[in-house]
Amino acid sequence: MKIGVIGGGLTGLVAANRLVQEHEVHIFEKMPYLGGCLSSYNVNDYWVERYYHHFFSGDTSLFALITEMGLSDKIEWKTGTTGYLAKNKIYPLNTPRQILHYPELSIIDKAKLAWLTLTAKRTDLKALDDIPAEQYIIGHLGQNVYSSFFEPLLKSKFGEQRKDVSAAWLISRVAIRSDRGVSGERLGYLTGGFHLLIDSLERSITSKGGVIKKQTPVSSISYTNGVWEANGTRYDAIISTIPPQVLERIGGPSIPFIPYQGAACMTLAMDREVTEGIYWLNMKDAAPYGAVVTHTNLIPAKRYGEHIVYLASYFSGTVPAHLDSDMINDFCTRFSVSPSEIKWHNMAVDPWAGPVYRTGFRSLIPAYEHRGLFMAGMFSLTNYPERSMEGSIRAGSEVAECVKTRSTDGRT
Repeated sequence: MKIGVIGGGLTGLVAANRLVQEHEVHIFEKMPYLGGCLSSYNVNDYWVERYYHHFFSGDTSLFALITEMGLSDKIEWKTGTTGYLAKNKIYPLNTPRQILHYPELSIIDKAKLAWLTLTAKRTDLKALDDIPAEQYIIGHLGQNVYSSFFEPLLKSKFGEQRKDVSAAWLISRVAIRSDRGVSGERLGYLTGGFHLLIDSLERSITSKGGVIKKQTPVSSISYTNGVWEANGTRYDAIISTIPPQVLERIGGPSIPFIPYQGAACMTLAMDREVTEGIYWLNMKDAAPYGAVVTHTNLIPAKRYGEHIVYLASYFSGTVPAHLDSDMINDFCTRFSVSPSEIKWHNMAVDPWAGPVYRTGFRSLIPAYEHRGLFMAGMFSLTNYPERSMEGSIRAGSEVAECVKTRSTDGRT
């Protein structure tokens, strides 16, 4: 079979790598680099991701892929610390003592929050798909737990769409982040960066004859007499990993609307760290970013020769004007940083960073196949109700199996 893959992110690369041994595979990627949200910068003789990344102990498909690519010796486990910035003060929330001293929640609130964390993994997420997260938290934990703890998280992640986000997403988020010790969360990383995984997939695909066309967006697809074409070339099957509504614009099928949002992530480097050792600092105070993620409070700064910080923001529609300068100015003012201390900075913007898991989202998830056109990605069931590297890898593997099945059951 001749197979076209639209999108060179993690799902597209995994699917292509599963198929290229037995089929002719062409990957179309609009950017000059592969990896999508898992792509990286090369700065000052080191690599660092455009968007902060780590993995979890339950990511079995990711571990299998890392092993397949010969990178298992690069897996390392670190302790990720978290905290809140509230009323211009940083509050670490890792040890029992720190949590007890957090003034924004009462003792009873903290007990309710602990109960939620302990029970999250046993919760039936399907039953929560139609329940708004706000309604669920207020009903089970009270207004103050919602206002003081969860609402800032939802607002920073989803903005004005936060009231539509389902409890399934929120409880899934709590469950996946509950692998904690007495001093923080157990998080994984690849020594040297995730570009090693993307580069290994690229080499694996091309070594088996796959063709990767970077800076080559697919501008049109069509279906005539049982045959799909992409950019005027006929394919026995096409796998699309781009958002379904973007695919529809270039000739793809019309399916129920899947809400998406964009991400704007500022990466900057300095000679000192300013978040008091905290890896993930959530912003309870209003700011043009929802979290300050100090990468070098997870991975030692000596590997880079400088401290690396991410300022994370999400948006709907178009990126707000002057967001990059607003981020830098706010960060410098809030953390008493002189602009001259910032050695370099880059802004990564993806208007299609991921789905918004509104109530009823599960019913919108498309099947993998539509008449020889296959769709998989962050919108797939494997990424519900929270997108991840694990979910994207599983989506790529599963859609590849669907294509293989089609090729062997006589439909091509």
